[in-house]
Amino acid sequence: MAVVSKNHPVPDLVRVRRALLSVSDKTGLVEFARGLADLGVELVSTGGTRAALEAAGLTVRDVSELTAFPEIMDGRVKTLHPGVHGGLLAIRDDADHRSAMQEHAIEEIDLAVVNLYPFEQTVAGGADAATIVENIDIGGPAMIRASAKNHAYVTAITDPEDYDRVLEALRSRDGSIPLALRRELAALAFARTAAYDAAVSGWFAKDLSLEAPRHRAFGGQLLDVMRYGENPHQAAAFYSTGEIRPGVSTAKLLQGKQLSYNNINDTDAAFELVSEFGQDKPACAIIKHANPCGVAVGDTLSEAYRRALECDQTSAFGGIIALNRPLDAETATEIVKTFTEVIIAPDASEEARQILSAKKNLRLMVTGELADPHQPGLTVKTVAGGLLVQGRDNGIVLPEDFKVVTKRAPDARELADMDFAFRVAKHVKSNAIVYAVNGATVGIGAGQMSRVDSARIAARKAIDAAEVLGLSTPLTNGSVVASDAFFPFADGLLSAIEAGATAVIQPGGSMRDQDVIDAADAAGVAMVFTGMRHFRH
Repeated sequence: MAVVSKNHPVPDLVRVRRALLSVSDKTGLVEFARGLADLGVELVSTGGTRAALEAAGLTVRDVSELTAFPEIMDGRVKTLHPGVHGGLLAIRDDADHRSAMQEHAIEEIDLAVVNLYPFEQTVAGGADAATIVENIDIGGPAMIRASAKNHAYVTAITDPEDYDRVLEALRSRDGSIPLALRRELAALAFARTAAYDAAVSGWFAKDLSLEAPRHRAFGGQLLDVMRYGENPHQAAAFYSTGEIRPGVSTAKLLQGKQLSYNNINDTDAAFELVSEFGQDKPACAIIKHANPCGVAVGDTLSEAYRRALECDQTSAFGGIIALNRPLDAETATEIVKTFTEVIIAPDASEEARQILSAKKNLRLMVTGELADPHQPGLTVKTVAGGLLVQGRDNGIVLPEDFKVVTKRAPDARELADMDFAFRVAKHVKSNAIVYAVNGATVGIGAGQMSRVDSARIAARKAIDAAEVLGLSTPLTNGSVVASDAFFPFADGLLSAIEAGATAVIQPGGSMRDQDVIDAADAAGVAMVFTGMRHFRH
């Protein structure tokens, strides 16, 4: 490898004689700086970082000694100076660069320890725009990028997690850093500034309500490296975007092994669904392959779980369970009777935790609270050579906004089940059909190319469930049916009526709406339009 612009060979080991430290996150700072000092490294620092080091008894030069220029403009300008950036960017083996350094009294900087103003945390804390803008770091990213670009000679550190291994490298190599580590840290440095800039541009886009900015950037921080992805031959990792939203990325794992890629995907789907029901009544959602196999509300959490399980006990085996209330002992006792991969809930009682502890491979996650189904946000899907970016589906249609389109209006029980079933259908892969009775799904048809096939599959599921439960007739008799999108023909509606549905909720909007309405009227079925579609792919 060579410094291309000058064709100088890059040294493997570079001795660290001078370090510049300028950090907002001071975790482990003093210990790391003391380790550098013990190795004879000269410490140069700025503002609060210098004060913290001096308070710990370390000898530190102020950065103004390098720049011969004071910190000005409330600290906005202190390191943006050739005395700093020349020391970071100089090609040490180039005669012209060395001559320029001597002419302008620029000192080499071999190690840059820089982390950035807490922009993401400031946004998450709900600060006003002026405070947020003031927390956009300028000098920090400039130093990080300069030192990372010149990794042939300079080591860039942006994360306290790397302090120990840098000290270990210095101690084991007579005060020098190997090229392999410098390159790795440079890659981390550029990724950090990219994620930081993504957060800044993302905040501006949101603050200015820019739905389609000319350039869109996304950044993330590594949470976990998966054993594999959706399939064993696929590599995968899990990243946090920094969005403050209760769910799988912010939950605390109380017991069990690492979640797999598919576990995370399913757990997210489960918790987003159960959050639709807020705290009104205890609710439970059981998910398999990102689709619900049973959802219910009840007077108690255990009743909600039992009713959700009854919808499709076969598919629930090895599923993900999401609850909208803290897990209690009674519900935990019921859950452990069936093999379950993950339970996610706002919290769990000590008794419930004790019951689950006997199932070592069962993961228990707590979120502290529910996700807000109304909260705006973005979803991102990759396609070949591009990204599809859209707003989160946070649409909710309340019963008072339902439009009755048939001669018969739904009664109070049907109206409540319409509301329930349509909230569930929003989280079922399209084409989606959901049958529900008294706040519980009794048949779910998901992901079919034809809506009528989804209706038939959901009805077949209800027949199978009735056999398991020892019932003479399927629970779809007297049910409400929800469709995530309009019925393009009457055939799907007729299949639902044949299964026993007495009321229908759908978005409407088909050219053949009247044909579907006429079929409902002929069967004495009540039907409402919501005017809102919930495709999910």
